Amino acid sequence: MSHPYDRLSPDLILDAIESVGFEVDGTLLPLNSYENRVLQIGLEEQPPIIAKFYRPERWSDAAILEDHQFSLELAEQEIPVVPPLLDDRKQSLFEYQGFRFAVYPRQGGRSPNLENPEHLEWIGRFLGRIHAVGASRPFQHRETLSVENLGWKSFHWLRESRLLPGETATAYLTVCEALLEQIDRIFMSADFQPLRLHGDCHPGNILWTDQGPHFVDMDDCRNGPAIQDFWMLLSGDRQEMTLQLSELIEGYRLFHDFDTRELALIEPLRTLRLIHYSTWLARRWDDPAFPRAFPWFGSPAYWQEQLTILQQQMELLNKPPLMVF
Repeated sequence: MSHPYDRLSPDLILDAIESVGFEVDGTLLPLNSYENRVLQIGLEEQPPIIAKFYRPERWSDAAILEDHQFSLELAEQEIPVVPPLLDDRKQSLFEYQGFRFAVYPRQGGRSPNLENPEHLEWIGRFLGRIHAVGASRPFQHRETLSVENLGWKSFHWLRESRLLPGETATAYLTVCEALLEQIDRIFMSADFQPLRLHGDCHPGNILWTDQGPHFVDMDDCRNGPAIQDFWMLLSGDRQEMTLQLSELIEGYRLFHDFDTRELALIEPLRTLRLIHYSTWLARRWDDPAFPRAFPWFGSPAYWQEQLTILQQQMELLNKPPLMVF
């Protein structure tokens, strides 16, 4: 079966970049991205640029432009994000032969050292600044993080798809349903104030240089609780995560208040991501890039492993939330 990205040939990509005024040198380097197609494009007598070709029919133009505007708004406050480049008409979203795309400056960097307390506090300070801007007004065209959007919609899609192998289907769906019912109750009791977030703030989306961190890939920015931009930076046992979180929030509080009630959302958010991730892989399986990149997905062993992980999450949801000091 054909996929819309099948038409996104190297020639089309280069022609698209030239259509917005860049003089390409013919070199392309695909980067590690699956939801969209992201490439480094070589230019004549200029540094390379990064081009993002958006997955057809995923976002509306208005939602993409809100992503761009948020990045530009943060950059205006000298917060280290990578906003899209603007053309002479101050436009950031372009279209060529049915593909929408944006162009970004190339920003290098390495992975942050999340075992270094100074690095964690530094990241926390910038998250505080991002959220201070994000709290000024909500997104109007982008999703709000919710149990319904990430959890229940994924659950219902998986149940109706009948992709789960028979020997684990009933157990997996039963555990999912019980988890989502419990997470619904936790979210209602947390009573958080949503704000504009990065939304996908994991270590791979933070690049480190001698000048500190900068944040990339705002493609999943959305309204939601502040803790969403923290929990993916935590790893290790409970004590290690407590120390990491404390350093992050120490820096964060210099620029924005943190509601400690949101600490109860860490494991619920992790659980929602686990359920959503499996559904995301299944729903994207018609894209040839996915079977190549995730050959292990969909096997009975995969679903059995996910069932075991979700059963462990059920235990974690019943434990007290992390504390900070």
